[in-house]
Amino acid sequence: MTTVIAKPSSLLSNIRVEKVDNFHFFKFDDKIQTRMEELLERKKADLLTPEEILELEAIGELDRIFTHVNAMLVAQV
Repeated sequence: MTTVIAKPSSLLSNIRVEKVDNFHFFKFDDKIQTRMEELLERKKADLLTPEEILELEAIGELDRIFTHVNAMLVAQV
């Protein structure tokens, strides 16, 4: 059995910077946002495959990083 290791850095090409008021925030593009929502729905239904669990963990890790960085940007004002 092959172990798949999901790397959050593999998702960096799906990141955009969005300006809101005077701030620039890191956000997922629509493709990753939609995929994260699909995976969360499958998780609620207990239907995730092992590969999807890793994918959701990678997306979640990157989401936590961006939430933290975006909060730091706002706090600098």
